[in-house]
Amino acid sequence: MELNNDLGNRAIQEVIAEHPAIGEILQRFDIGCVTCKVGICLLKDVVSIHGLSPEDEARVAAEINAYLAGRAA
Repeated sequence: MELNNDLGNRAIQEVIAEHPAIGEILQRFDIGCVTCKVGICLLKDVVSIHGLSPEDEARVAAEINAYLAGRAA
């Protein structure tokens, strides 16, 4: 999964703390990282761990990148 700002190489709880909207995006795809107490998985690995289809993985990446692009504007 290719994410802007090298965000995929950061721990998921760190990402969600900084960008709560990304947690909301993940929740829409039934990825429950927001409530995970460990939170050390890298964002780029979270999608593959949850077994999303390639199409849904592409949608998650597109939504996250669109969110990040909107914040930079």
